[in-house]
Amino acid sequence: MRVTGTGHASMRIDTAAGSILCDPWVNPAYFASWFPFPDNSLLDWETLGQVDYLYVSHLHRDHFDAAHLTRFVSKKATVLLPEYPTSELEDELRELGFTSFVKTKTNEVVELDGGLNVMIQALTSPTDGPIGDSSLWVEYGGVRLLNQNDARPSDLSTFAELGHVHAHMLQFSGAIWYPMVYELPQTAKTAFGKQKRDRQFDRTWRYIDDLKASHVFPIAGPPCFLDDELWQFNDIFGDEGNIFPDQSVFMREYAKVGGTNGVVLLPGSVAEVTPDSCTTTHPTDVDEFFANKKAHLEEMRERKRPVIEAEKASWRHPEIDVLKEMKRKIEPLLDESMYLAKGVGGPVRFDLVGSSSDGSGGETVESIVVDFPGKQVRPYGDEKVRYRFRTERALVEHLLHIGEVDWVNSLFLSCRFSAARIGQYNEFVYAFFKCLSEERLQYAEGWYDEHLKNADKEDIRLGDWVVQRRCPHLKADLTRFGIVEGDQLTCQLHGWRFDLSSGRCLTSVGHEIRAHRAE
Repeated sequence: MRVTGTGHASMRIDTAAGSILCDPWVNPAYFASWFPFPDNSLLDWETLGQVDYLYVSHLHRDHFDAAHLTRFVSKKATVLLPEYPTSELEDELRELGFTSFVKTKTNEVVELDGGLNVMIQALTSPTDGPIGDSSLWVEYGGVRLLNQNDARPSDLSTFAELGHVHAHMLQFSGAIWYPMVYELPQTAKTAFGKQKRDRQFDRTWRYIDDLKASHVFPIAGPPCFLDDELWQFNDIFGDEGNIFPDQSVFMREYAKVGGTNGVVLLPGSVAEVTPDSCTTTHPTDVDEFFANKKAHLEEMRERKRPVIEAEKASWRHPEIDVLKEMKRKIEPLLDESMYLAKGVGGPVRFDLVGSSSDGSGGETVESIVVDFPGKQVRPYGDEKVRYRFRTERALVEHLLHIGEVDWVNSLFLSCRFSAARIGQYNEFVYAFFKCLSEERLQYAEGWYDEHLKNADKEDIRLGDWVVQRRCPHLKADLTRFGIVEGDQLTCQLHGWRFDLSSGRCLTSVGHEIRAHRAE
């Protein structure tokens, strides 16, 4: 089995029975904030795109690059489709011209032509990607590969049961806006960022230990930030709180916990994987490349500057009445929402600021409240809010102009905003703004209805405590991911913490845990 690195979470898998291209991403994503690093735009995509199969793990735009799929990937390719609760991924791919699909069933192996076996595990909670995330298992000639990309299954036993895995590809770096965008003192941002960075690595080590693959490939990150306004997010300043460590940092940290089987894939790297070995060739010296990371980023920034400026020029739509359009789009969904609206539990404020081009840069030009208890969108009225977002008005104009149904997969992941909150993180805020269509909202409401009414009944013992086996957040198995220190439990899958004496979640609202001291 030959694996060619094509950047970020993307790779091409070649076997004698066919080739699979996974998650090709080249063009900037999230309001031109994220770019793949190392740069993959100079690869021979005309050749790489001539494949038998295409696998797009989910609709996040650093995995689903519509422009690149349209231009470079053969429409004769058969799409390996995860089993998702909505048809959005299939619909989007059909719109791009793909017509052949293998509709897989979660955790069921499919034998393709020539003895190529695949299995896709789909995750379907409202907080998994944009209504779904997935992993791809591939087997040919006794060689097995797991492309976990940035999916976070509760365990990997389903894949391990199919036989020893020889190549394990998984995320290790950050892919979120926390804590950088929060209006906090720099010391607090650094402390929270360091906690998150440590949790990212802890989760990665747990997955690696679960699967015990022959070779481990760090993929699916980090992005790089080439806009001058976001440049500080790149991990080139020696900031221990930066959540975007690169592959070279992974290799150093992995060595500290005894890891000796890590393999880095640069764009253009080729790994030949057999049951007994992995031989990798690179287009350049890996250590030297990362030693000169800042210079590579600076060169890339200058080369991509016209791309960013062209994107920015497309955002402004001053003809749009933002308040009117937000009312039209959001109020019908508030009327239908029970669990999400109750979960948010209060008003959420958007402070919209002007742009430098119109002379009002940095000044608030409009403040709008999405009032979840009141089921309305209205002008801000000086009331206290627990969540506040501050962003350029042009970005919201653009979201409304294009009818965007997922503000997480656009505005929030762009990091082109600041946020403030009172109290704990509230997952329902982001779940709602991910579901700005009736189809998505109804699915999310149904999911929460099922999972909140059917709380896990099985108990386990962790240290001096008896606790429910499944994490109240996303049902991770706490026998694998639960760590108890004193009276607190941490689920290492997402870093959520619980006070065991009270059952209260210390990370977010609305997720109590059942626990009592062991006899």
